[in-house]
Amino acid sequence: MTALGSAPRRAATPPPRRRLRAPAFLLALPAWCWLLVFFVAPVGLVLYYSFGYKPSLFETVATDQLSFDRYLEALSPTFASVFLNTLWVGVIGTILCLLIAMPAAYWIATKVPAHRRGLMLGLVLVPFWTNFLVRTIGWRVMLAPEGFLSEWMMALGLGPIELLNTRAAVLIGVVYNYLPLMILPLYVAFDRVEGPLREASKDLGADRVRTFLTVTLPLARPGIVAGVLFVYIPLMGDYITATVLGGAQGTMAGQLVASQFQTAQNWALGSAMAVVLILTTVLSAVAAAAMLWLVTWPVRFATRLRIGDGS
Repeated sequence: MTALGSAPRRAATPPPRRRLRAPAFLLALPAWCWLLVFFVAPVGLVLYYSFGYKPSLFETVATDQLSFDRYLEALSPTFASVFLNTLWVGVIGTILCLLIAMPAAYWIATKVPAHRRGLMLGLVLVPFWTNFLVRTIGWRVMLAPEGFLSEWMMALGLGPIELLNTRAAVLIGVVYNYLPLMILPLYVAFDRVEGPLREASKDLGADRVRTFLTVTLPLARPGIVAGVLFVYIPLMGDYITATVLGGAQGTMAGQLVASQFQTAQNWALGSAMAVVLILTTVLSAVAAAAMLWLVTWPVRFATRLRIGDGS
């Protein structure tokens, strides 16, 4: 019994439970394990094999004596021309994809009604519903001297086309195969640029071209960079398109790597070629980024000066 006038005793509340929380980095653990098993380990093995040699006719690789001899073979004049051709096809193919994809992505993102954009993106993805090799063989059928394109050209009196087994045929194939990878990130980038920003630019006196160059294009820069990387990196390692459409004139480095692993059974030289191809891709991308930064630096500097002056 409580004393008269005294406050009733309240039941003691239990202390709050302390919840055990796992470290936040565990969320990324599956991705790190995937990269470690399927990227870091294979690339490390290729790098290790590139310092070995082919011991005999029936053995693929030996690593008891490590040296840089395979890199000297990979960079010899015989193979260096193929790497230069690969770089040329990669750069020109990426530029063509960018020039073709930019107006298409801008049109879908800004001009097509919202309820029809899904249909347009579906049409962009239609080529991915067909096997990569089948699509490329289809272009070989069309570009062949006896194909229907040549028949149409001859019917018009222009003569048969002579594109098959050339670098031009390889460019046509890579642009067709990798163009959707450029359109999709550009569409996302242009779609995120809000319409009121473009309207405000027009209200301030800028025409459509200046609005696109000064407002839309800078805001869409991350999508452009992503699209260029999505196209350029796999294009540099592509060997199916070059094998089917290029012939001897369109040989690319991916074909050399594949032939060393599959036909010549010289895994050491193939690994060295693969490492050289990876370095060529990375260094060329870094060089392109540095050149772009140097070209746009005066514009950025002038913009900072105008902002600092309040003009």
